[in-house]
Amino acid sequence: MELEDLKEIIELLKETDITELQVEKDGTKVKIKREKYLQSIEIPAHRPSVVTTQETQVREVVAEEPEQRLITVTSPIVGTFYRSPSPEAPSFIEIGQKVKKGQVLCLIEAMKLMNEIECEADGTVVKALVDNGQAVEYGEPLFLVEPA
Repeated sequence: MELEDLKEIIELLKETDITELQVEKDGTKVKIKREKYLQSIEIPAHRPSVVTTQETQVREVVAEEPEQRLITVTSPIVGTFYRSPSPEAPSFIEIGQKVKKGQVLCLIEAMKLMNEIECEADGTVVKALVDNGQAVEYGEPLFLVEPA
């Protein structure tokens, strides 16, 4: 594989949501992986009065412990949410489980590629906001994590 081929692939990836790609050509394997930049937001104890169903679930968690600030892990891409690597395998995490920054929380399948979604901070998973096999949108909340 020539350097020009690699440069072309990298340029194409910059214009997509794909974070990891593995290519094999002429017996040479190349794996390109770029950092995922996930946004997190802190949920204040006071919420507006008009909310969607998903926001209502978030409000319930916040209302249980008003002093607490939670980190929302959101989807960086559009795809299908999976809690485990395969139907027979156990979930990556369970509610109430302590997690470390960079630990895989779930997978999102987009265009036949499995994208690992990692935790943004050390803490405890408080709530999963998406069901297994559900379609998710860019920026959709996936998990609430109580920072350690």
